Amino acid sequence: MNIRFPLSGVIFDLGSPSPESYASELPVLRFQDYFVGSLSAQGIFVGLSGRVERRFTLSIEGHWSKDHGTLKENFHYCNGETGERVWEMKHSSDGSFSATASDVVGAARGQQCGNAAMMRYRLVVPRTGKKDITVGIEDWFYLLNGDILINRARMTKFGIKVGEIFASFNRDKSQ
Repeated sequence: MNIRFPLSGVIFDLGSPSPESYASELPVLRFQDYFVGSLSAQGIFVGLSGRVERRFTLSIEGHWSKDHGTLKENFHYCNGETGERVWEMKHSSDGSFSATASDVVGAARGQQCGNAAMMRYRLVVPRTGKKDITVGIEDWFYLLNGDILINRARMTKFGIKVGEIFASFNRDKSQ
């Protein structure tokens, strides 16, 4: 029997931990160390119904000069669509950071602590034949080991969860 509670994601997904709650977790995640050179990722977008609505692969090229970085992301979706996002990042010595991209409203603000990082931002999502929408994103990253990083991004509209993105990042071992 498959019992569904349509509002359970809204009711039970209200809180989130702080990055500081991961302070003692190892290995330590530093974007400046992890997102260097070529990386790849695979992921899914899960809609409000819990159904996987999109699958994608992602290639990333990261370059840093001290605490300033550029991450160029190239998306390839299962339906043949492609996309690109270029993040410009600036990190502070206390683990906080900001990031901008052309489809982000204002700047993303984040914090790295222990093996985790989290950033929040507003993203403009284009829709074919429809008006673009802006969603809030809470983007979490967890370093499992030196090569694998797991990402979970919660998307909200008017404070209500509308979907989630799950991705696994892998560093190119030939570097």
